[in-house]
Amino acid sequence: MHDGNSSRWRGALGVLCLSVALGSGCATTAPQRTGTLVFEPQQITGDLELSELNDEELFAAGTAAHGSEQWELAARAFDRIIDFHPDSPLVAKARFNAGLSYERLEDWERAHERYSSLADPERGEGDALEASFRAATMRYMLGDLEQAAALLDVLANRQDLPGERRLQALTERGVCEKDAGRLETAEATLREVLLQHRQLEEAGASPDVERAAQAQFHLAEIYRLHYEGVELDASQGVKPLARELDHKAELLLSAQGHYLRTIRLGHGEWAIAASAQVGALYENFWDALMSTPPPPELEGEAVEVYNEELRKKIRVLLTKAIGIYERTLETAVRIGAQNPYIERTRASLERMKALLVAETRSEQESTGGPASDPDAARTPAGQAPSSG
Repeated sequence: MHDGNSSRWRGALGVLCLSVALGSGCATTAPQRTGTLVFEPQQITGDLELSELNDEELFAAGTAAHGSEQWELAARAFDRIIDFHPDSPLVAKARFNAGLSYERLEDWERAHERYSSLADPERGEGDALEASFRAATMRYMLGDLEQAAALLDVLANRQDLPGERRLQALTERGVCEKDAGRLETAEATLREVLLQHRQLEEAGASPDVERAAQAQFHLAEIYRLHYEGVELDASQGVKPLARELDHKAELLLSAQGHYLRTIRLGHGEWAIAASAQVGALYENFWDALMSTPPPPELEGEAVEVYNEELRKKIRVLLTKAIGIYERTLETAVRIGAQNPYIERTRASLERMKALLVAETRSEQESTGGPASDPDAARTPAGQAPSSG
């Protein structure tokens, strides 16, 4: 609800409700004629539920509806102020609150329309400034990444804004650049965020750690994308495959390093997301190894040695992923976090446990003896897999 404070952009982490249809109309009856009832069509514009209210009553109704999470009713009340009371002193606040209501309904287009009618990214203060940030978020949600980045660039370069607000705009611009595929530009932007955050701290300010955590997380995401871009091709032979494995493992380490820095910053939501992504890295590396056949020049006993070494790496990856996923969920429960990564982590944990059990049975069958205890194979989470 409108309160004049900055609302934090959490990208896809802040979505609340589904959009619903709205609107109503009616007809009235005419006097009886020649023994029959004749209905003369009359179109009544607006919402009968709200039509008798003045601007102040509409604003109160919208505020109450928003407070009880009746987003559609809130939007209708605020819209009616805008449409039927254009000279009301409450119009500006109604535009902002209508935008918030449509945002909760995931109607990004209408939310953007309301925010944009109020936004002033170059000079705006108060509602106009907040609406500018929100308008950029809506452009992002609509997939207009370059337009969102351009709007945020204006905000990031406003020297009249407090350093933390410029930092917010810069961080969000970096996210837009990353999602638009401009990874080098995004990396430079996000590293600038960390630099400016550190400079604010050194100057005695206390900038919100969320911005540094968000920047570290998305730096990790950039290296994750680089990591995923390395394809393992066994058909090239042993040495090329070994080089690809080394390169992929190095990129995994780089991504993991930024995720771990995110976690150490101590921001709950971003720490949970980063932990989940570290587990997913190991899970993905496991998938890559499993789907890569032995190089064609290996034959006979060499293939058996290759498979044995591969099995060792697989067990390490599975146990690391399980350990990280378990600690992620424990942390989420402890701090009461709720974000999209938690359910995905829970599903991934069950999958990894099942795979480890299957791998243990496979080892037992291949050796003809009892398999080693899966729990005993666990290594400290956060260490990198060997690629050699």
